[in-house]
Amino acid sequence: MGRRVALFVNRTKADAAAAEDEVRDLIEQHGTLVFCDDVSARDRLREHPEADLVVSLGGDGTILSLVDVAAPMDIPLLGVNLGKLGFLAEFDLDALRAGAGQLFGDGTLHERRLGRLSAEVFARQSTQARFRGHALNDVVVTAGPPYRMIAIGLSVDGGPGPEVSGDGMIVATPTGSTAYTLSAGGPILTPEVSAMVITPIAAHTLSFRPIVVDAQSTIEMRMDRVNREDGHGTQLLLDGRPDTHLDAGDRVIVRRDGSVRFVRNESQNYWATLVGKLRWAQAPRFRDSGA
Repeated sequence: MGRRVALFVNRTKADAAAAEDEVRDLIEQHGTLVFCDDVSARDRLREHPEADLVVSLGGDGTILSLVDVAAPMDIPLLGVNLGKLGFLAEFDLDALRAGAGQLFGDGTLHERRLGRLSAEVFARQSTQARFRGHALNDVVVTAGPPYRMIAIGLSVDGGPGPEVSGDGMIVATPTGSTAYTLSAGGPILTPEVSAMVITPIAAHTLSFRPIVVDAQSTIEMRMDRVNREDGHGTQLLLDGRPDTHLDAGDRVIVRRDGSVRFVRNESQNYWATLVGKLRWAQAPRFRDSGA
């Protein structure tokens, strides 16, 4: 009988759309295709609790858009990377073809559980959260228009912490350590590390450096100074999505909350991925100027 598979395709990507028919055929040869739809129809998965595998055809961004639906249903995600850079989407088409019998048939799935973050926003003095959401990669406070520096009071596990002025703050999982926080100067954490990393965005001081804290920690970011402009200004972003605006006095509470199941590509090594895709520790390349 094989596995019951829900296939989502990012049809805005030409390569993903072109591969759709082949991936459908691979699933139907070895298992059961529950349905196939565009990733924009991700809520359709909730109507099919019988699905025991979700295949994402696109890239890491496509997978991130499916996490909020698949995680609460505890359905594993298998990402097929057709983008420029993929850490969550571990399979390419060649790997999918080679492993189709095991992946879509009755073979053993090798899985990795990746932790998620919850983010809650409390207004000044309020004990009732006005916003709740989840992120797999990162929770970000960004200054927003008119792009003046903001000030954030930081606290970990209730202890006194610094006030940081700059363009914002990133709280990332190990999975997200190769995303925005890496560009902002944060460290790379391997996926198995039980930790979170806090990274300032363009801090107005040389002394505030990224810090790694235990995954069970509670992180509080207090909005001491924010930007406001036509209902936008300073915002909270979850995995890159602008989810809610932030006002002065708001508190953003970030915690580890649950996990997501991902199918691993046993032929892929994390260190090789760092070297191959991020050129980790490689010497810089210089173009020949012709001089």
